[in-house]
Amino acid sequence: MSAKSIKEIMTSKVEWVKPETKLTEIATKMQQSDCGSVLIGENDKLVGIVTDRDIVLRAIAKGLNPADVTAKQVMSTKVLYCSESDSIEDVAQNMAKAQVRRLVVLDAKKRMTGVVSIGDIAAAGSQSTGQALAQICKESMKKAA
Repeated sequence: MSAKSIKEIMTSKVEWVKPETKLTEIATKMQQSDCGSVLIGENDKLVGIVTDRDIVLRAIAKGLNPADVTAKQVMSTKVLYCSESDSIEDVAQNMAKAQVRRLVVLDAKKRMTGVVSIGDIAAAGSQSTGQALAQICKESMKKAA
C-alpha cells in the first residue's frame, strides 16, 4: 500500500453547531450525516465536539432529557487534531495513544479542513487500523472495570 495522507481519506464536509444547540438536534444531524460526532463552534472558533458517546454517557445515562440539554453541557472541550499531511499509519497510532476514534484535520495554516475517523482509516486499508482499534478497546475496557 502506498503511503496516503489523511487529506486523501478524511471527510471534508463538516458542519458546526453552536454550544446552545440541543442534543436532539445534534443527534438528528448525526443520523442525517451518518456520523458519530458534531463539532461545536462559536465566533468562528472550534470550542468542542459532541460525540454519540458523549450524548449517551453524559446525558442519557444520567437521566437527562436530550431535548433540554445543550451541546455545551456535554461536549468535550479538548479537541484533538492531526495535520492533513500526516500519514494514515501515524494518525492511527496517535488515535490509539489518545484513546479516540476520530480527529479533527487541520491544514498548514491551522484551519480545519475535515475530520478523520478510525472507520475512514479502515476503509483505506490501513494495516494499523486493527492495532489502533484493539488498543482503544483495551483501554476502554480497563476504564469500565
